[in-house]
Amino acid sequence: MSDLIAAVATPPGTGGVGILRLSGPGAAQAAARVFRPKGTRALPDAPDRQLLYGTLLDQAGQALDTGLAFVSRAPHSYTGEETAELQCHGSPMVLSLVLDALFAAGARQARAGEFTQRAFLNGKLDLTQAEAVIDLIEAETPAAARQAAGQLTGALSRRIDAIYSGLTDVMAHFCAVLDYPDEDLDPFQTQQLQEALQAQEEALTALLRTSRRGRLLSQGLTCVLLGRPNAGKSSLLNALAGYERAIVTPIPGTTRDTVEATVTLEGYLFRLVDTAGLRDSDDPIEQLGVARSRQALDQADLILLVCDGTQELGEEDTALLDQALDQADTLLVMNKSDLPGYGCPMFRAENTAHTLSVVGLSAKTGLGLEFLEAELVRRAQALLPQAGQRASELLLTNQRQTDAVRRAAESVARAGQALEQGVTPDALLTDVEQAMAALGELTGRTVREDITSRIFQRFCVGK
Repeated sequence: MSDLIAAVATPPGTGGVGILRLSGPGAAQAAARVFRPKGTRALPDAPDRQLLYGTLLDQAGQALDTGLAFVSRAPHSYTGEETAELQCHGSPMVLSLVLDALFAAGARQARAGEFTQRAFLNGKLDLTQAEAVIDLIEAETPAAARQAAGQLTGALSRRIDAIYSGLTDVMAHFCAVLDYPDEDLDPFQTQQLQEALQAQEEALTALLRTSRRGRLLSQGLTCVLLGRPNAGKSSLLNALAGYERAIVTPIPGTTRDTVEATVTLEGYLFRLVDTAGLRDSDDPIEQLGVARSRQALDQADLILLVCDGTQELGEEDTALLDQALDQADTLLVMNKSDLPGYGCPMFRAENTAHTLSVVGLSAKTGLGLEFLEAELVRRAQALLPQAGQRASELLLTNQRQTDAVRRAAESVARAGQALEQGVTPDALLTDVEQAMAALGELTGRTVREDITSRIFQRFCVGK
């Protein structure tokens, strides 16, 4: 990349501070076109990362604002290129005018994630670290932020590099024997090689076991509210969210689509999904809502089965419980404790084999809601690192990482089986090469351009 890019790096809208960034050849000179320092030292002559105070200018050289500026020269910058940063008050109009002036000075608009993409292409970050940047930006809990920070320092990369190095040793031994049969080299030591392959397979399998926790940490627990129509699912969603997220009426079937909200309880993130009542209907719109509800169930980490505590629990409630227990961890919520006739009827005896917690509450008045929140936190604590403690630095946090590690583990396992069966070394090497290629995709050694483009599309402009 040889062109100069520029972008506003702060979020849209009015704020106390606004930041513009440049990266590429001539970044300092372009920034100097729109920044007049108060002292005698020009911006291109300033030491790296030394803040200068001055005036920001528009294309015509008219003063717009006062602010700060600094430069970072290659290779000691975020992108590995010459970079510059301008800081002023967070007026969208001022930022827009200064950006126009930077374009007139030779820069072009940066694409989403292009600064971090250049950092990757210039060897300042690998792909796992680049993904950690966006995870850190999007972190919604302290634990998620700590996990992303650990990955940004290269903790996952170091683990992957160690496995890659172990496989390289195996590959080197086989290649040496195959390529130089007349040299005085050690013969194949089957047991030693088997142990080496097994060690790398175990390391990859251990990483794979972290993928669910990593997903829950970064994305939150998907908590699906299930129940008959008019059981109070939407009212409970609103009560947990703390605002009127879903429409609530006395008419059964009001919810036609899944409605989502996020809530954080004691540092744990929950993604609440209110569903349409699972019932047969001739209404095509309601049928679509029921289909989406079933899709939500397939993705649930926790299910809240909401029942009307003023009515006897019938076959429909029992059928929903069976579905819920087959899908995920389930919690029974007996709603409407504020109404006459409220009780907690028991389900049929064959369901008593399941460990099923029951919470009684009123979603309308909030009575008993704290007991449900405490139970949700307890369930989250069983799955995730404790809030306030140091999160694991070696969690796989997205599907791309999980897929690459899974393919690597499968290839190493095949190589081990081939070695046991006495397969020729060249065939065994194919599996080892595939494992190394998969690990290369994980860190970016061998990743395709379309994959990197998809990764950086998650970023905002200016990062």
